[in-house]
Amino acid sequence: MQTNQNQSQNLNTIDILNRFEQVAETYMEELEQYSLEELIRKPDEDQWSLGQMYVHLIRSVLYRHLPIMEACRTSSGTEEAAGKTESGVEAYARGSYPPIRIQIPPSKEYTPLQPESKDELVSGLRDVIRAMRAIEPTLADIPAANTVTHPGFGELNAVEWFALVEMHYRHHLRQKERLDAFLRETKEASEA
Repeated sequence: MQTNQNQSQNLNTIDILNRFEQVAETYMEELEQYSLEELIRKPDEDQWSLGQMYVHLIRSVLYRHLPIMEACRTSSGTEEAAGKTESGVEAYARGSYPPIRIQIPPSKEYTPLQPESKDELVSGLRDVIRAMRAIEPTLADIPAANTVTHPGFGELNAVEWFALVEMHYRHHLRQKERLDAFLRETKEASEA
């Protein structure tokens, strides 16, 4: 558990929040260039649309990451806790998700719904920014030894879950690039 505490002490939540806000603002600004039709267009049935990716980013913070940070207030690491996985140690040492494409099979439970409007996405991103700003000053009060298990990274404390949000948003920029290329190709083909 000592490794977890040492790594989280190196995480500056103000810096993390600032980086998160920058990437979230980029997502918001870039929404302007898309029509709703483009946001819901999928490269194929098994891949998400750009709009679904945005919905995933919003919902993952509001309904998963933030509640887990709060759960860290009352959880207590157990002596049996395995700490971080090798992937978790690497991700936090690097400060980012592995630079690989992670694809989860479509499912009712995991696949996000299509957005109904661009306003829904802008509003959701604003809600996420507000929520991240609100929780940041409280993180110092949550003991670093209190952890909740991440399925791939192992035991993470509240500050590490907070950092994960920013890493997750940056990770999806690669998916956004692929979807932007798909939309450009589709547009060029329709204009030809």
